[in-house]
Amino acid sequence: MSKEPTMTDAALLEPSRARRLKAETHAVHDKLDTGLMARDSFSSREGYAGFLKMQLAFHRDIAALYADPVLRTLLPGLAERQRLAAVEADAADLGLDLAETRPRVFEPGHPADLATALGWLYVAEGSNMGAAVLRKAVQKIGLTDEFGARHLAPAEEGPAAHWRAFVAGLDAVTLDEAGEQAAIEGARAAFAHVQALADADVL
Repeated sequence: MSKEPTMTDAALLEPSRARRLKAETHAVHDKLDTGLMARDSFSSREGYAGFLKMQLAFHRDIAALYADPVLRTLLPGLAERQRLAAVEADAADLGLDLAETRPRVFEPGHPADLATALGWLYVAEGSNMGAAVLRKAVQKIGLTDEFGARHLAPAEEGPAAHWRAFVAGLDAVTLDEAGEQAAIEGARAAFAHVQALADADVL
């Protein structure tokens, strides 16, 4: 006779939203990571400058999400997670042109679709988990938490705890089936957008 399902069984059958997003974006995420490493983005300042241009463009594109009042309510501490100022300071350290020449994906004052925004934020916040490896790599080319690599510095509580806090908020947001799919599409779009920025090498 089969046993009655338990809460643990249900959790295994219905993985968290973060895990679903990871599974659904694995291919595009892997392609991006492989491409960045193939470009030798972290073994020279010239290579890192290209990576930093991509980061600057992406974090400008999503800055409005961190200021959105609905998202701030649903995801406590969201405003403090924004890394745009650190990226801009890093870019200035390397003498990059900070002029903004392209429209942003998410414009201030224009609320984004909630589910789509969650997908984009998943990508932005998830990048913190890999930052520790990149931080060690760029230290070899003279970049530090105070010069050129501020945005790669870990949160005070550590990257794992920082990520778990975000995931807790992400998973707590109620979405219907269409919303879940929109979040997945949003995350895929975010990865594809970062790939396009890397390929174009533009601000």
